[in-house]
Amino acid sequence: MTMPILVVDDSTMSRKLLLKALPEDWDVSVTQASGGEAALDVLRQGGVDVMFLDLTMPGVDGFEVLRRKGEEGLDCITIVVSADIQERAVEQALELGAQAFVKKPVEADRIRQALEELGLV
Repeated sequence: MTMPILVVDDSTMSRKLLLKALPEDWDVSVTQASGGEAALDVLRQGGVDVMFLDLTMPGVDGFEVLRRKGEEGLDCITIVVSADIQERAVEQALELGAQAFVKKPVEADRIRQALEELGLV
């Protein structure tokens, strides 16, 4: 069964790299968003099972997306993918509801490991 995913990053290149790092055998339909507000709009429409979310974006950043997602009861598994790997950033993302944290640059084995730990592949 195809799993709908949302990839959120202000960098087109980062979104492309993440998509290339996904397991080839994972049956997904992909929606992309270049910022936090656009991501929230997609989430509000429903139908997203997994969101890959960058933290550092102009305007509505990833932390704010996590906050609003929780406040609004928007349901999906969230995997943060960020270059900000400071301990406090990781802790805050997890406290705000992220289920996993993968550091940039994205590596296919780390993505697969996170997906396996979450029972998604």
